[in-house]
Amino acid sequence: MTATGSTFKACGCRDEDGKLLRKRCPKLRRRDGRWSHTHGTWNYQLELPPHADRTRRGPLRRGGFGSQDAAESEMNDVKELLAIADDDAARVEIADLIVATVRATKKPPVPEEVRRKVRTGQDLSQALTIGGYLEQWLAGRKNLRAATVRSYAGHIRLYLTPNLGSIPLDRLRVTDVDRVFEEIDDLNDIIREARASADPALRALVKGRRVVGPATKQRIRATLRAALNKAIKERRIDLNVAALVELPSGKAPKALVWTDERITQWHTDHADHVHNADQARKRLAELDPTGKHGRLTRLDAYIGTPRPSKVMVWTPALTRRFLDRARGHRLYALYHLIAFRGLRRGEACGLRWSDLDLENQTVTIRWQITQLGSATQEGKPKSDAGEATISLDTATVAELRAHRRRQNTERLAAGTAWTGTGHVFTTSIGQPVHPAQVTEQFELLSMEAGLPPVRLHDLRHGAASFLLAAGYDMKVVQETLRLSSITIAADTYTSLLPQLARQSAEDAANVILNAPSTSDCRA
Repeated sequence: MTATGSTFKACGCRDEDGKLLRKRCPKLRRRDGRWSHTHGTWNYQLELPPHADRTRRGPLRRGGFGSQDAAESEMNDVKELLAIADDDAARVEIADLIVATVRATKKPPVPEEVRRKVRTGQDLSQALTIGGYLEQWLAGRKNLRAATVRSYAGHIRLYLTPNLGSIPLDRLRVTDVDRVFEEIDDLNDIIREARASADPALRALVKGRRVVGPATKQRIRATLRAALNKAIKERRIDLNVAALVELPSGKAPKALVWTDERITQWHTDHADHVHNADQARKRLAELDPTGKHGRLTRLDAYIGTPRPSKVMVWTPALTRRFLDRARGHRLYALYHLIAFRGLRRGEACGLRWSDLDLENQTVTIRWQITQLGSATQEGKPKSDAGEATISLDTATVAELRAHRRRQNTERLAAGTAWTGTGHVFTTSIGQPVHPAQVTEQFELLSMEAGLPPVRLHDLRHGAASFLLAAGYDMKVVQETLRLSSITIAADTYTSLLPQLARQSAEDAANVILNAPSTSDCRA
């Protein structure tokens, strides 16, 4: 059924009795019968379907248009809206939407937006917001790892919903997404300033909040982009604006070796870091003598001093110094295993005795324990490449045998309190070790050994660098560390090659320089 309507010109003039003349005003036309260009405005009137209870609905009247073409254009848009419906119930629903939208915004809905909602079965009376859609999208993602769900949920809760949540899904623009990352940059500044402060109350405000780096920004955008891609497939939107937002590269930082020069500079930076924190604390004490202004702890200063790169690698000699310091600690074998064979922290924590074949010197990576806030979850490795069997060297096998004897002693001491989980690395009563405790202990041991700081994960990078130094190629590094592609190995460890090449040049030179000299030149 085609809606009937017409355009007309009217004005606000009144007759002698004060009644509006509207279309009857003689000034609307010139003497020759043509419409006046200076008097009155154009209007349209369009019949609408009846209400849901079949009672008559008044026509839609709209005015104030500067030309007849403009009035006809909007009237045709409304006709197009009514033509979207394929039954009487839908026509009534669209008519309700037209009236409500005109009342709220002084203009009718956009036909293409209504057509999209009808096509995808959305409620015409409500605009689906970004916040609502992200919630639906996440709930619909099945068979995801708990850590992946937690990552998506964190991006949505912390960054996307606060900044974009109230925006209608089909109204999202590139500038809206840009604003998300501007807000993140502002928050980063706040976190940095608070952490640099000697005021414990100010530092407490950002406790647990990390500066959002380029890689995390890329992941936040990837979460939004994935959700919008689904919306495109559902024909809710036509364009993925998240794909148009430009961000700094999220590539992982290149690994650097702790050379003597870098260690010297780090010691200088460490002293400056402690001094600056001390001075800031004293200034706060002068401003507020009654407040508590705690000193920077030794471990905080050690971990917080800037490093040449986020990924730093110890030389073999430095790694040996750490292992010497850690020897005797009940988790020594765990650190030894990571340093020698490059296991991830979660893989080491999830390792079970049934996955070890000490006779044949192999270990099969089947499980990992991941940290979800303060809680933990055990699951499969992060990729198919991560689940594999790798060889063990004789020294590592010996340390694992010694660790098993130590664990048996603890089991006997614990008696009935012991929990037999079958894990290689446990607490003193048999429970799997918490990944966070493994990291904390590693940092303490590193500091006590007088070493420049590295992350526990950097022991894995160190294992790769030692393979390269021993003359093995990237393919061996990929297989040993169980990376999904050789490209990842090359991108991460190529920066180590020049430093390793320098050492190989020195080794080659020493072969010549240390060769026995002779004055005998006879053939």
